[in-house]
Amino acid sequence: MTRSILYATAAAVCLPLPAWASTSGEPGDDLPEVVVTATRLPAIVADTPGARIIDREAIDRRGAVFAADILGDVPGLSVYRAGLGGVTSVRIRGASQDKSLVLVDGVPVNDPSQPAGGFDFAGFDLIDVDRIETLSGPQSSLWGSDAIGGVIAFTSRELDGLRAGLEAGSFDTRRGRLQIGRAGDRYAVGGFVSRYESEGISAAASGTEADGFETTAWGLNGRYAFNSRFEIDGRFRHADRFAELDAFGPVDSLDTTDTTDRSGFVRLGITDLLGLDHRITAAVSDIERTTDSAFPSTYEGEHRLWRWQADSRGTGPVTYAFGIEREETEAFLNGYSAGLGVDSAFGTVRWAPSDRLTLNLGLRHDSTDDFGGETTGRISAAYRLDGGLTLSGAFGTGFKTPSVSQAVCDFCFVLPGTAVAPLVPEYARGGEIALGWRSADGRFDGRATLYRLEVEDQIDGFFDFGTFEFYYVNIAETRTDGVELEGRAVLGAGFELSASYAWTDAVNETTGAAILRVPEQAGSATLGWSGGRWSGALTVRAEGDMPDSGGTRDGFVTANLNAAWDVTDAVTLTARIENLTDETWQQLLGYGEPGRSGYVGIRLRY
Repeated sequence: MTRSILYATAAAVCLPLPAWASTSGEPGDDLPEVVVTATRLPAIVADTPGARIIDREAIDRRGAVFAADILGDVPGLSVYRAGLGGVTSVRIRGASQDKSLVLVDGVPVNDPSQPAGGFDFAGFDLIDVDRIETLSGPQSSLWGSDAIGGVIAFTSRELDGLRAGLEAGSFDTRRGRLQIGRAGDRYAVGGFVSRYESEGISAAASGTEADGFETTAWGLNGRYAFNSRFEIDGRFRHADRFAELDAFGPVDSLDTTDTTDRSGFVRLGITDLLGLDHRITAAVSDIERTTDSAFPSTYEGEHRLWRWQADSRGTGPVTYAFGIEREETEAFLNGYSAGLGVDSAFGTVRWAPSDRLTLNLGLRHDSTDDFGGETTGRISAAYRLDGGLTLSGAFGTGFKTPSVSQAVCDFCFVLPGTAVAPLVPEYARGGEIALGWRSADGRFDGRATLYRLEVEDQIDGFFDFGTFEFYYVNIAETRTDGVELEGRAVLGAGFELSASYAWTDAVNETTGAAILRVPEQAGSATLGWSGGRWSGALTVRAEGDMPDSGGTRDGFVTANLNAAWDVTDAVTLTARIENLTDETWQQLLGYGEPGRSGYVGIRLRY
């Protein structure tokens, strides 16, 4: 009965529940369970292979400023950046960063002007983010192209009151944040603004000059219920980023990149029309990026989406959702433009024949303007055993069309007479099996996952050292095998320990070589505490050696410590130390990362 109530509540309000939060109450099946919503049908995390959630409490406890500061805690996710403010990417289970679909409030925001169409996490501020959901493994049956590796979904928060904060520290870093809102049963309105600037360090590990970074973000949100059946809501987000970097040419040269990105949506909700709940969404995102270096460039990308989705009503053993979408992407690449359109139809159904067994099936067909059509699917199951154990598994397929840049062969150099085969979409299949456990009192839980991901016709750049030609080709196949371990323990006296570990074996099956920028071993552990007016966390992250362009990036161990003191109910003082042991380390070979650094701040809430 508890699971049915959870599904019904989540489907009715479509609001996130806190993850990894301590629970109280009587032991047993009536403990609240964390729900993930990026599955289109809200689902219990423990029953959903590959699903993880980072809630607002965890973000604040970790002192995370940007998304990249905390995503590395998720097992199987690799985060790397080209210096402070440089391109910041995330790989899921060894799949290249362009195979991770990024959603903000259900709207795709991947950059169509990027060479492979990935998302740049540099400067993505978490000020208005309520929670982060990650879905590992092929999710094309839910979200279409770009979801071969998985999905990273950000959900914004609705605020009733005021939140403000100031912080300053090492490298002449300054940060200010303000969020204000008013929310009631029928309406909500709010906005935020955030400013971050830092003199930074040298982007190149061998450099001496400081490469600064600054970003300004602001956003607006609103919701209004006309009556019990009709509601409209929308959001808009704008960000400007400027970064000094060391790109092509001599180290410490004056290389800069200036980026502006915007995203927004308007959504109409209609309750109980023809026995279904309907959501009609119109969304747009665009990006403009100018780079000054030895090879200056100007890129623009735009993504437009129209979506209709209908959800079943009621609390029976069968729930379902279906809909149609139209997506259009367009990129302007150094003076010329190209685009791609996709029409899609999707459906997903969940059947819970008992309190122990849950089955899920998803199907989607995407018809592209230039690369034909593709049907993808995903099936998963979860069975609750005795003793708090849950056995789950999934198998899914995925695909990814060539990006606009790849399709037009931007940056290519091909001599006359060289025959270049036309690109075809990438195809993927992946399966996993997981065993989870949760204690009766909710104080302990964990999960072990074993998976395989195979990608056929993966697109990669080819360089001929003899002729200096460069163009894109389809690789026969890549394979990733992996193990993911994660757990949480409420230790008592306000202490909570969470830990994760991932072993990843990512191989180019054509050459037998390891896939670049995928560490074989990675893990993290966070000891958080709260009691009275004090709270904080100590986080230790470690990665083994990683193959990279030009050699091997050495493994590292880093530690971050942060604390907060609630002076009053409205005022909190904060302090954090990053790279506590002053480790010399790199996320990417050749790019520097800060040594020991400290920051102090103040947070206000009314």
